[in-house]
Amino acid sequence: MNASTGALPQVAALLLLLALQLAAGASNVVHRSLEGEPAPASVPASIVSPLLRTGYHFQPPKNWINDPNGPLYYKGWYHLFYQYNPKGAVWGNIVWAHSVSRDLINWIALEPAIVPSIPSDRYGCWSGSATILPDGTPAIVYTGITRPDIDYQAQNVAFPKNTSDPLLREWVKPGYNPIIAPEPGMNATEFRDPTTAWYDAGGGSWRLLVGGRRGARGLAHVYRSRDFRRRWARARRPLHSAATGMWECPDFFPVAVSGQGGLDTSAAAGVKHVLKASLELRRYDYYTVGSYDARTDRYVPDSPGGDDGERRLRYDYGNFYASKTFYDPAKRRRVLLGWANESDSVADDKAKGWAGIHAIPRKIWLDPSGKQLLQWPVEEVEKLRGKPVSVNDRIVKPGEHFEVTGLGTYQDDDDGQADVEVSFEVPELDKAEPLDPAYGDDAERLCGVKGAEVKGGVGPFGLWVLASACLQEKTAVFFRVFRGGCGKKPVVLMCTDPTKSSLSPDLYKPTFAGFVDTDIVSGDIDRSVVEGFGAGGKTCILSRVYPSIAVGKDAHLYVFNNGGTDVKVSRLTAWEMKKPLMNGA
Repeated sequence: MNASTGALPQVAALLLLLALQLAAGASNVVHRSLEGEPAPASVPASIVSPLLRTGYHFQPPKNWINDPNGPLYYKGWYHLFYQYNPKGAVWGNIVWAHSVSRDLINWIALEPAIVPSIPSDRYGCWSGSATILPDGTPAIVYTGITRPDIDYQAQNVAFPKNTSDPLLREWVKPGYNPIIAPEPGMNATEFRDPTTAWYDAGGGSWRLLVGGRRGARGLAHVYRSRDFRRRWARARRPLHSAATGMWECPDFFPVAVSGQGGLDTSAAAGVKHVLKASLELRRYDYYTVGSYDARTDRYVPDSPGGDDGERRLRYDYGNFYASKTFYDPAKRRRVLLGWANESDSVADDKAKGWAGIHAIPRKIWLDPSGKQLLQWPVEEVEKLRGKPVSVNDRIVKPGEHFEVTGLGTYQDDDDGQADVEVSFEVPELDKAEPLDPAYGDDAERLCGVKGAEVKGGVGPFGLWVLASACLQEKTAVFFRVFRGGCGKKPVVLMCTDPTKSSLSPDLYKPTFAGFVDTDIVSGDIDRSVVEGFGAGGKTCILSRVYPSIAVGKDAHLYVFNNGGTDVKVSRLTAWEMKKPLMNGA
């Protein structure tokens, strides 16, 4: 950006990894109802079409999926456990399903690893994490439900039955479970989702966190153990807390202060720490970057306002929840996994026979500023790329749009997947609208008011994806530039607008948005999943859509400009995408 001229050369390089596959719609709530709704005699054919299933986003062949659990790397294999209902496409009967992969892209389904079998998990095996012990043995700590009448929660441990088995197909629960139980005065129904443990060499003990709530405050309980196995004691004070409601699926890990390399969870020297909580009330994942004192087991965010729900950083500003990271020693990186829920009805899910997906695995690291994380799809996704098509140095005038043609899989009934990188340039900002201060901290509200169809000064411009030939259906991923007040730099809004994504009735189609702090953006779309990565990975948005006619050969890709000034597509490259192996589906 050139402050002296007001120009924003390359205001947004939208790198949109388009894997066009229809899977489900965006949602920032779990379901309007998770039980008791009978499947109708018929639902729209487009909803039950197998083309709604994603191509390279993780999902099992059928039934309900939610939180990723205990991801780890062991003897050449990546392991992903996840919350799964083996009996249907709604939440319930939860077990730890299990899949393995060599590359985080091609997955093989195994038998469920952890199922209710002991008194302290008889009524459900809920979320948890994996820890690699010093001798290389993996250990899983997870939440068990102990009572049939209420969700009374306790923490259990399980170990591999045979550590020589690289697929870790069988797990054993010691007889001394549970290893952590709620104490008198604690809310035992808000006491779950233990983290990966870390070892404090100075204190000679292991630590892990358990999410909880005390009144209106969400918190992370700290538990310590000398032997990891059976004796855990709670610290007097939580690691951290905030007036945000219940903290589900906490995650706590170190990040290097420079470079993109990941760190083992026990790394302590010369690092920053990240504390993430999935806020039950908001259904989003928030995080802070800060400092951890192992002597006091206290964490302090670097930003004084970091715990403010409106200003707190989010992994993803769309449909992304219950995330989990793990350290990948094979590639020395930290990998982030998250869950995206459906936004159709429960009745539709029952008719489809499946619900829920996971986001594309993302590599994460600390931004050079030290203020936030950066995210990018893992490099293995690029192995799926096929033949490319390109558009270079094309001007898009106000009110114009054009189709990107030549993508074979866009014309294939069975696939409809593509990966797109596009870089936009805006020659001048004279027509940029002033930013209303009322929306200065709320990109999502701003996007709802200034959507893709609302003409502006500089923008909206971007892509229409999963679009029908006559544009009755289209999902917009776009940018709009606002003038910053009092000499401040321009503000760039990145938004996913699915309000015209489908003609099917009874779909939840919210707009999702985030502010882009600099000039690089990326995204990822898989039939009904749109993942955008802005500012080099600072701003990420996952959205779910359910086209009814823009499917397979009838799905199109367009570049559009609904602003009042020219926009230049300096470079656009789109690749056909191959299908990976996905759990036998």
